Amino acid sequence: MSLCILAAGKTVTLAVAAFTLSWTHSVERTRWQEDWKVSPAGLQVVEARVKGSGAGMEPPEGSVLRGSWWVYAPRIGPQPRLVLAASGATWEGWTLCTADGCRELSETAGEPTVLQPCSQPR
Repeated sequence: MSLCILAAGKTVTLAVAAFTLSWTHSVERTRWQEDWKVSPAGLQVVEARVKGSGAGMEPPEGSVLRGSWWVYAPRIGPQPRLVLAASGATWEGWTLCTADGCRELSETAGEPTVLQPCSQPR
């Protein structure tokens, strides 16, 4: 399976079955991380972590505190795509990490970046 990253009119293909997406909340300045799997059915979030809590960011029921991270399994089905937009209110954008390393996405406000399985229609 492959993950397609569509940004600025270009497509980058990563031959991966899983990735971690992380970002910093623009108001609370709290770090979030999500682990995703790539499948023909779409992108499936497997686990999420938030470093702390704050206004509108309470960890959901069933979360477990591991070190300084609240860890939980989101209960949503596969998503056909993820649309990532930067607010410009933080010093960074989204970070996408795979077994081969990490890359920054949507660092400045503007056009969104789209993540989707490469087999999905664009």
